[in-house]
Amino acid sequence: MRQTITAGDDLPRPPHDQEPSLVVRTGSPGALLRLVPHLLGFVPEASLIVIGVAPPRDRIRVTLRYDLPDPPAADLVAEIAAHALGVLSAQRLTAAVVVGYGPEALVAPVATGLCEAAWQAVIDLREFLRVQDGRYWSDVCGNEKCCPAEGVPFDTAAADPAEAAALASVGDRVLASRAALAARVAPLGGIAAESMRQATRRAEQHIARLLAKVRKSARLGAARHMIAAEGLAAVGAMITRYRDGGRFTTDYEVARITVALRDLRVRDDAWARMDPAHSAAHLRLWIDVVRRAQPGYVAASAALLALAAWQSANGAMQARPTRLRSAAREPRAAAAPASIGPASEGGERS
Repeated sequence: MRQTITAGDDLPRPPHDQEPSLVVRTGSPGALLRLVPHLLGFVPEASLIVIGVAPPRDRIRVTLRYDLPDPPAADLVAEIAAHALGVLSAQRLTAAVVVGYGPEALVAPVATGLCEAAWQAVIDLREFLRVQDGRYWSDVCGNEKCCPAEGVPFDTAAADPAEAAALASVGDRVLASRAALAARVAPLGGIAAESMRQATRRAEQHIARLLAKVRKSARLGAARHMIAAEGLAAVGAMITRYRDGGRFTTDYEVARITVALRDLRVRDDAWARMDPAHSAAHLRLWIDVVRRAQPGYVAASAALLALAAWQSANGAMQARPTRLRSAAREPRAAAAPASIGPASEGGERS
């Protein structure tokens, strides 16, 4: 199996000539399991990973992650299977590899439901592994010699120099847990949050004063254009600063941006400035803004962060909530970039 970083689920894929040249060959279950954290951006726990593959040589095209339902209620299992196979079918994929992380009592019901649904959808499950405590079990292999009942231990560190070099070149995107991933974009608290609240109020008051002047203007359209132009200038200047290696210096600068982004013209302009050549700088900027944005001002910056993450092939960061059912404990899916190299991560949608 070979891995190319492409977008997953219903997201558009980068053009073929933009796909990276890095190739990771996963010719064994251990190699596949070492790759999974790179697909997701973090080390999974209590998770179901569905990896859609396509010719030639089983290139990975989409990776999905779901929380294992606990308890594994039949309706939740059915919804996970329906969603995963629906995504695979929408991507015109007819084969997949599945990995369940957790105890057999939680993984087995999902495995059964997914296998039955895959058979009906004419999707070939090439492998179904269960992972727990550094060992894996295969539901596909019935050979006791290579797949003993006590499981097969595997090394999380690659022994093959080529594999190790390929995985290392991915960078530091693999975090210790999903909680660590969430912490990267978690809202700030304490004094920092209070400072942002005050800065946001000042930014709102500034806009209110401008609007009061607009209402008195005989040229209403020109006055509104002036307000938008101010927001465009503020956001454009901040994007340039981050591209040059800088960062915001005051909370008011961030607050002004979050308020300005409520204007669709400002959002569209920021969107148009998303040059993939500066994806790392854009990712840094919009993480800073999302963490500091106050309630009512998060959505626009979060959308821009999602695009920056997609351009960076960081599927975990581009994730968004997926509601499969209205329940206190609902399964959540992760759309992941999918194959390192134009020959064959992941991403979190929870």
